[in-house]
Amino acid sequence: MQKIGLNQALTQTTKLSPTQIQVIRMLELPSIELGKRIDEELQENPALEEGLVDERVSGLEDSLDEFDEGYMPDDGYDEGRQRDPLQNEDFNYEQYVSDDETPSYMLRQQYSAPDEDRREVPIIGGSSLIEELKSQIYLTKMTKPQRHIAKWVLGNIDDDGYLRRTTEQLVDDLSFQEQISITDEEMADIVRQIKEFDPPGIASANLQECLLKQLEVKEPQTEAIQLAHTIIADYFEAFSKHHFDKIKLKLNCTDEQFQSAVQEIVHLNQKPANAFTGSMYETQRDTIIPDFTIEERDDELFVVLNTGDIPELHVSREYSDMLADYSAMPQTPQNKQAAQFIRSKLDSARYFIDAIKQRNETLMKTMTAILKFQYDFFLDGEETSLKPMILQDIADRTGYDVSTISRVSNSKYVQTRFGIYPLKYFFSEAMTNAEGDEISTREIKKILQEVVEGEDKRNPLTDEQLVEALAAHGYPIARRTIAKYRDLLGIPVARLRKTV
Repeated sequence: MQKIGLNQALTQTTKLSPTQIQVIRMLELPSIELGKRIDEELQENPALEEGLVDERVSGLEDSLDEFDEGYMPDDGYDEGRQRDPLQNEDFNYEQYVSDDETPSYMLRQQYSAPDEDRREVPIIGGSSLIEELKSQIYLTKMTKPQRHIAKWVLGNIDDDGYLRRTTEQLVDDLSFQEQISITDEEMADIVRQIKEFDPPGIASANLQECLLKQLEVKEPQTEAIQLAHTIIADYFEAFSKHHFDKIKLKLNCTDEQFQSAVQEIVHLNQKPANAFTGSMYETQRDTIIPDFTIEERDDELFVVLNTGDIPELHVSREYSDMLADYSAMPQTPQNKQAAQFIRSKLDSARYFIDAIKQRNETLMKTMTAILKFQYDFFLDGEETSLKPMILQDIADRTGYDVSTISRVSNSKYVQTRFGIYPLKYFFSEAMTNAEGDEISTREIKKILQEVVEGEDKRNPLTDEQLVEALAAHGYPIARRTIAKYRDLLGIPVARLRKTV
């Protein structure tokens, strides 16, 4: 028979304060999300107000403690001491934060000098490609039900501008997701009309179809364009493998005619979504508002936290007065319940304000450490000036945990004199050059790109030759590393870089 008894056991548990949870949720948020979250909190919590701090609520915490000493949870927050919100190694961040529940807000903080000349931060924005395509639906003769389906189809276009799903797949998905049943022929007709939208080649199923569409709409239809159309339509595979002699023999054309056609092809847009932004390196993107600005004064660089037009926040004087009134009343169940409700709102407002303050202190301290580490780059903007830097380097300088630095650098941007950069841009691994000095892998990629750009395109360098070329520059690198960096830079193999 099993005996039943009482046993005592001493265990340690991790308890996070409300302020810590708030800060952890904030660290990964980009600036564009911040204002929305403040508006949400202002609407949800009447004890939180915008504007300058009211002196009449300066003794709020004392009144709270006098009302109910056991109610106030200890958050461990000391305004005079900066600490890492993720310093507890036993804390599971994912337990508290998910993509669905991540809040966002922004506040005003006086991190810059009072006489500072403020400048507007450039914003990359405008309507997205999908929005532009949706507006073109109303220029067609589609019926209202067809327009609804067309908008759904546009949502299946990828970032490069391709519609890589078959008609049958689209019909099946539409039936499952929207409970709308149409025939394959009806879907094919809608897709056909979408493929007539601008930019040319949008919603193509593959690269060949994309290039053919762009050649078809070119005006005037010169001999070179017509020859280019024939090459892509009938000899696409051979052309992609650079079997030029074979194509010229089949088409019975001269070198000059073939070269003219090739020039028409190489100037086509392989990613039709890029035509909307006007840059081969820009795709559909969200608006970017930098979180930091690097400014120069008296020949020194310093960090400014971008705050926009978000107001200061403070605890409501009206709610603090209400709590004081209930403290003086007889402690009936109704009065105590009302007071506890008021107090919970006041607590929430205080945690919110404290969390914002700690978040911004963490961001400022991290970005300042990055500025000091990569000071040469922020002076001249040269990629080769970047030093090898990993998360641990900044963690050592700030005293924060590596996970904190990772979350701060995630989805954050900084405005410099040379453009806007994501914070992740400044982190790279280190390698050793021929002199034994540590250099950034980013510097090696830059040299590799310059070598490829300067090669003879009629006889491009193989990976083995690129190894020798970089070794001559003082960078001894293995061939597999060259192949890895080449892929990261989007540089094709030698035979695909060859031109006539």
